[in-house]
Amino acid sequence: MGKTILLTTHNMYDATELCDRVAFIVDGSLRALDTPRGLIMAKGASMIRYTYFQDGKERQREVELSRTGEDELLQRLLKENRLLSIHSSEPTLNDVFVEITGRRLQ
Repeated sequence: MGKTILLTTHNMYDATELCDRVAFIVDGSLRALDTPRGLIMAKGASMIRYTYFQDGKERQREVELSRTGEDELLQRLLKENRLLSIHSSEPTLNDVFVEITGRRLQ
């Protein structure tokens, strides 16, 4: 027999970590309902940001994670071992909340 616990919070970190499903209700209307991961991945692609030197200057570029194989510059920098840094990022549940509700959390 399953159990349901209803947690009401504006803390998106807690919602991400504690909840199996998240609902955003705005002015009495259900605007979104999914798993935290589902909401995050529906918002947008994960991005890769990388830095490298070119012409004596540090440069930065971004590419969607799913398109890294198509990024010829990234592939060349990897082969030549010329990357200074590489980082991935994805939206947070807070980012999703702001996009869906149009409201910022304190």
